[in-house]
Amino acid sequence: MVDLLPLDQPLSPEKSALGAVIVFLVLLIIYLVRLNQLLLGTPDEINKVVQEPWTKEVLLETYQRLEKNPITTSSYADRIPPKLDRRYIITGGSGLIGGPCIKPRAQQVDFVQADISSAAATERAFSKPWPAEVSHLPLTVFHTAAVIVPSDRSKLVYGLCDAVNVRGTQHVVDAARRAGADVFVSTTSASISIRPVELWVSPWRVLRGEGPRRFWQALDERDFFEPMREHDEFYANYAASKARAERIVCEANSSEFRTGCIRPANGVYGNFTDNTVGGALARSICPTWTSHIVHSFVHGINVAMAHLNFEAILIDPKSASSPQAGRPFVVTDPNPPIRYRDLYFLLQTLAVTPFRILPLQPVVMVLLSYVIEWYTLLLVKHPLLRKMLPEITGEAKHLKPGLFSICTHLVGSNAVASKPVSEGELGYVGVLTTLEGMVQEVIEWNQDHKNAPQNIKSYQTSVLLADEIARAAAAAGAVSRG
Repeated sequence: MVDLLPLDQPLSPEKSALGAVIVFLVLLIIYLVRLNQLLLGTPDEINKVVQEPWTKEVLLETYQRLEKNPITTSSYADRIPPKLDRRYIITGGSGLIGGPCIKPRAQQVDFVQADISSAAATERAFSKPWPAEVSHLPLTVFHTAAVIVPSDRSKLVYGLCDAVNVRGTQHVVDAARRAGADVFVSTTSASISIRPVELWVSPWRVLRGEGPRRFWQALDERDFFEPMREHDEFYANYAASKARAERIVCEANSSEFRTGCIRPANGVYGNFTDNTVGGALARSICPTWTSHIVHSFVHGINVAMAHLNFEAILIDPKSASSPQAGRPFVVTDPNPPIRYRDLYFLLQTLAVTPFRILPLQPVVMVLLSYVIEWYTLLLVKHPLLRKMLPEITGEAKHLKPGLFSICTHLVGSNAVASKPVSEGELGYVGVLTTLEGMVQEVIEWNQDHKNAPQNIKSYQTSVLLADEIARAAAAAGAVSRG
């Protein structure tokens, strides 16, 4: 015979606790599975604006066309504002934006290495004598230098972004004024407007299929005309620092020193050191959970064109009181946003080097990101532990919760920047589309690898450069972690 538990006999505390734990775990798994499904989805609002997927035929036709007629400065010469008889100082002149800013204007180019986080070093660079034949010309400064730290959000590790992006910008503004500059255009970032995504919403919201809050966001300038947000209302330290830098530049606007800012959409691409195309090409296997994610991208040439448009407005001393001066403008490529899977398909179809994606589940990466952030900050709070525990290095160190706010659907618009100057806007028109810009970059990549497609060359992206700067600063004790 089998003894049955009387119906009126209560379960033991141990069995009750075990049952509660099992129920909780089952509900948690259901919640996480459903949340993962929602993170792999695309809201209806985004489906209405995303560009049609690129086909193999479109990619091959564009490749063949641009291989015969590559994009060069002469390709869009008629779209460049008239050349001005001026001197130019460009910070970050070797970068994605600074380089294209130089090409349409420069006849003679000099290079000065300087650490803009140092006021003295910045002043020395700006004080270098000019050749006598041009020293009398008016001076334009394009400030494009910055460090990109994509996912750190804690004030404990804000030091690098503050030193370069905030204090560095103040140093450049001060040095430019003393050097006699009357036009100053700075590159900031459309990520300034991104607010942290709320991943952990209520279970009933998830079960209703509504998903995380702010899972899609518009990239615009409206936040600039509102009071500055608190630090934790930005998605990461990078965006918070660029917002503060932007205010420094725009508040400096005056009749003697006309200023403005360009916010490139997330993210900028255009050569092998970019994080979007070049960073993906550098991996034969690309782990990703963002194939479905929709983003607005912008080529470095288009961003440079926006800087030149802005300069053409600000050379007029009366422009200091114009609607354009002392404010930012968001710019994107002149086409609807695309999905990351379009980029991946382009690389798989056109690149001579091997490329394939390794799909990951977003909710797993989210959970892992909290562990990495906790561990990283543990070593920051307790430096003695760093002598006993290893630091996380490589790309894994950037897998932190802040990253998921820029791995959501982000749509920018040229609606404001593209309006005519007569209407108080920038008159910006991009000179190449995302399709053309990305195909052109692959053409150049293939030319660089045609003799050894299996040996992928290594290039330093802006994120890796920021890591290198952080290591050097930490070694020198130059950047405070507090």
